[in-house]
Amino acid sequence: MDYKKTASEILRLVGGEKNVIGVTNCMTRLRFQLNDPRIADVEGIKKIRGVQGVVTKNGQFQVVIGTDVGNVCEEIKKLGKFGESETAGSGEKKGFVAAFFGTLTAIFQPVIPALAGSGMIKALLALLVALKLVDSGSQTYQIFNAFGDAMFYFMPFILGFSAAKRFKCNPYVAAVLAGVLLHPSFTGLNTGDPVSLFGFLPVTMISYSASVVPILLIVWVQSYVERFANKISPKPVKIFLAPMITIIVTGIVGIVLAGPLGNLVGQVIAVGFNWLNEYAGWVIPVLMGTFCPFFVMTGMHYCFAPIQTIQYATLGYGTILGPGMLASNIAQGTAALVVGWRSKNKEIKQLGFSSGVTGLMGITEPALYGINMRLKKPLYASMIGGCAAGLYAGLTGIHTYSSTTAGIFALPVYIGGDSFMNVVNAAITILISMAVTAVATLVIGFDDPAADNDGSSADGEQEKKQDNKADENAAVGEKIVIDSPLEGRVIPLSEVKDDVFSQGIVGKGAAVVPEKGEVRAPQDGTVMSVFDTGHALGMTTKDGVELLIHIGLDTVELKGKFFRVHVRQGDPVKKGQLLISFDREEIQKAGYDTTTPVLVSNTADYLDVVAKQEGSAGKGLITVLTHRERG
Repeated sequence: MDYKKTASEILRLVGGEKNVIGVTNCMTRLRFQLNDPRIADVEGIKKIRGVQGVVTKNGQFQVVIGTDVGNVCEEIKKLGKFGESETAGSGEKKGFVAAFFGTLTAIFQPVIPALAGSGMIKALLALLVALKLVDSGSQTYQIFNAFGDAMFYFMPFILGFSAAKRFKCNPYVAAVLAGVLLHPSFTGLNTGDPVSLFGFLPVTMISYSASVVPILLIVWVQSYVERFANKISPKPVKIFLAPMITIIVTGIVGIVLAGPLGNLVGQVIAVGFNWLNEYAGWVIPVLMGTFCPFFVMTGMHYCFAPIQTIQYATLGYGTILGPGMLASNIAQGTAALVVGWRSKNKEIKQLGFSSGVTGLMGITEPALYGINMRLKKPLYASMIGGCAAGLYAGLTGIHTYSSTTAGIFALPVYIGGDSFMNVVNAAITILISMAVTAVATLVIGFDDPAADNDGSSADGEQEKKQDNKADENAAVGEKIVIDSPLEGRVIPLSEVKDDVFSQGIVGKGAAVVPEKGEVRAPQDGTVMSVFDTGHALGMTTKDGVELLIHIGLDTVELKGKFFRVHVRQGDPVKKGQLLISFDREEIQKAGYDTTTPVLVSNTADYLDVVAKQEGSAGKGLITVLTHRERG
C-alpha cells in the first residue's frame, strides 16, 4: 500500500484539511472528528485501495483500514495541521436537545452506582424503622442515615467532579467550588437578611445541599474561566495564579448568577412535574413501563437520572424512573422465565431461568439481549406487561423515596411518608407485571430453536455442521486450530455492537465476553503490533495466522487507562504467555462494552475461517482451513 497516496485521497474525500478538527487511530480504523460529516464522500472513500469500510459512530467518522492504519494516520497528520480528536468532542452537529441530554448522561452515568447504593441504604433503614427494629432517634439510626444520605447531601461535590471531567476542566477545582456552596461561612449568612458582595452585588441565599443544576452551571462557567486563566497566567506563577483566578471569578459568578439561575431551573422543573403528577400522573409510568427496553438499549435511561434527582431534592420523592422501570424490569424477567419454562432447547431453558431471575432483581440486560430481543416475541410480551403494570403504578400514584435498581428487592424504597398503600401498590404493580407478561408470553408464543432428543440445541447442531464443514474442507486443506486468548463466554461475531467487527470487515473470527482481565497467547508466535493504549494487539502465530485481539469496543477512548501491556512489538511469545492485563470491572464502570473480538486479519489467505459460536471460550475457538493439500 502507498500510505502517502492513500492518506492524501482520504483527506481529500473527507472534505480536506479545513473540514478536519482532529484525527487519531485505533488498531484498525482512522477516527476523524469532522466539522461537517455531510461533506465527506463516503462512497468515494470506500473505493480507495486499502479502505475496507466507513462507519459513522458516536460523532466520529471512522475509516476502516486494517493493520496498516497507523502508517496511514501518520501520513494524514503530516498532510494536515490538526491534532488528535477527543472523545468528549464531536464534529457532528447535534441539535441542542441531543447535546444537552448527551451531556447529562455523561455526567450522571458514573454517579449511578453511588446513587443506587446510597438509595438502598436509606430504603433498608426505612424498612428497619417500619418493622421497629431500629429506633429513628437512636445513634445507630443517625450513623446509618449518614451512610445513606451523604451522597445526596454532598451532591454538588460529586456532580461537580463528574461535570468537570465532561467539560474538560480541573475536577479538584470544581470540588473546591462545590465546597464554597456548602461551607459554614457561606451557609451561615442565610439568616433571612439581604446578603451582598462588595456591597453592591446581591447574593441570593439558597440551600445548595442535594442540589443538581446549580453546580452543573457553575462548573460549565469554570471551564471557560479556567481556559482564560491558563492563557493569561505567566508560566512561572501559573501553578497558583490560574487556579486562584478560576476559583475567585467562577465563585463570584456562581453565587451571584449561575447558582441562583440553576436553582430557578430546578424549581421550574419541579413545578412542571408537580403539574404532570397532578393532572396526568399515569403517563410517565406507562411510557417507561412500555419502552424502557429501548431506553436501556440506547443508554437513554441515564438521561432521566438528573431529573429524578431534582425531584428528590425539591419534592422529597421520585416518579420518573422507579415506578415505570419496576414495571418494565419485572416484565423482562418474567418473559425470560416463561421462555425458560416452555422451551425445549436446553441452552435456551438454562439462559431463560438464569437471566429471568436476574431480571426480577432489576438487572435486565441478560434477559433483554439473551432471550427477549433474540426471540423478539417475548420482548413484545414484556412491553405489554410493562405497559399494564405501569398504568396501575401511574393511576395509584406510587413513588420512590430514594434511588436504587428497580426490582423485587427495591420495595423498601417505596416506604416513606404517611401512606402504607404506596408500598402495597408497588407490590401489586409487580404482581400485575408478572401476571400480564406471563399470559402475553404464552398467548403470543415464541419461535423455540429446535432441539434433539438428547437435549442438544439447534445452535449446537449448527456448531456440528460447522465442524462437519471443517472436516469436509480438510480433505483439500489442513486445519489450524486456535484456542481462545481469554476466559469467558463466546458470542457470534455478528452480535458484536460494532459494524466493523460484526460484518467481518476486518476479518472472520469470534467474540469473547471476558470473565477475567487477562489476554494470553493462544499459540506460539510473534507480537506484530501493540497499540499504545493497550486495548488491542496483533500477533502472527507459528503457522502464519495473523490474529487481531481487540479488547472491548471503543476502548481506545480510555487512552490506556485500566490496561497494562506485558509484551512489546517483535517479542516472540509462547502459548499461554500473558500479553495484556486489564481491569474488566473498571472498564465496564466507565461505560464501555468489554466484548473482545478475536479476528483472523488475513482471512483472505485461507480457504475458510470457522469460529465457535457459543459456549465457554477455551480450546478450538477458531479453526483456519489452509490451501495446502494433505500429503
